[in-house]
Amino acid sequence: MTSDHAATSDHAADIDRHVRVYITVFVALMVLTIVTVAISYLHLPLPIAVGVALLVATVKGSLVAGYFMHLISEKRLILAVLVLTVAFFVVLLALPVFTVSDGYGIHEAPPSDAPTAPATSPHQ
Repeated sequence: MTSDHAATSDHAADIDRHVRVYITVFVALMVLTIVTVAISYLHLPLPIAVGVALLVATVKGSLVAGYFMHLISEKRLILAVLVLTVAFFVVLLALPVFTVSDGYGIHEAPPSDAPTAPATSPHQ
């Protein structure tokens, strides 16, 4: 009878510990949401505001993925797949930056002395 009581007590303590972790993560998410709103009122330059917003969003997303989606206790294979997905995502985000900087896809305006075709109306 005492072993059943001890197992129930351990289980209840384990549940209490998990609930405390979830409440702590929830409070952290609320604080970070307030920080996000407060930063929007600072009128920072756009690149800095976007960088700070992305940093806060990354922290919030990591908290949600780690604790609410239980990725913090997953095996290495799932974490490796997650890291690979993030790496591909970053590469896809960086592609436009590299294509703009090398000049491909950028069309130059014709010289100002070049003759231009007269404007015509489609209803002539």
